[in-house]
Amino acid sequence: MRVLVTGGAGFIGNHLVDRLVSEGFSVRVVDNLSSSRIDYIKRHVDTGRAEFVLGDLKDPSVAMRAASNVDVVFHFAANPEVRLSSTSPEAHFNENILATFNVLEAMRKLGVGELVFASSSTVYGKPEDILVDESAPLRPVSVYGASKVACEALIHAYSKLYGIRSVVLRYANVVGPRLRHGVIYDFINKLLSNPGELEVLGDGKQAKSYIYIDDAVEATLIAWRRSNAYYDVFNVGSGDYVSVDEIADTNNC
Repeated sequence: MRVLVTGGAGFIGNHLVDRLVSEGFSVRVVDNLSSSRIDYIKRHVDTGRAEFVLGDLKDPSVAMRAASNVDVVFHFAANPEVRLSSTSPEAHFNENILATFNVLEAMRKLGVGELVFASSSTVYGKPEDILVDESAPLRPVSVYGASKVACEALIHAYSKLYGIRSVVLRYANVVGPRLRHGVIYDFINKLLSNPGELEVLGDGKQAKSYIYIDDAVEATLIAWRRSNAYYDVFNVGSGDYVSVDEIADTNNC
């Protein structure tokens, strides 16, 4: 089976590529390397286990080239910086929504029948209970979260209209080796630059659920293999949560 991983040089994507290659899949990666590194998948490319396409999915021709002759698309390409919601919201529109539309159009035109999409727990906004299920209202409070809701809606429509079997995964905060964004990455960089002081944004009470990257990849493949609906949605996270203050205290130990 030939697999396309969009954003395959990014954090979750490159770990997924590792797993797919280890299981013997023929893997193609498309990435614009704007927030990722080719180093993470270079060994697979050098050994011929993976093919790399350098390109931007905002260009429909790149999406067509990348999706040609594949059986399933793992669509993990996106701009992950939630903070851009307040400063550059157009980035999330172009790099998340437009790119997803181009991928779906390429799949429709080329007859690719399966899609696995990396969504986010930010689609729920700020629910009263942090442990929400997939039926909870989608009330994003960031443009990033709103862009993921829009992508999910597009995918649902393409699944219904064109028969693309789709699995949507709403990841909580995924952590692990090669992480290059988020509160833990920011804390580590701040401490490296100034070990005597750690700035905490907000009141520090923000509570989040975290999941280790290997568990996230395992959940991804289980959901893809076991789903038999034309459109399925799964939360991917852990059953506990931790506050920013608690993470800061851990980093200060």
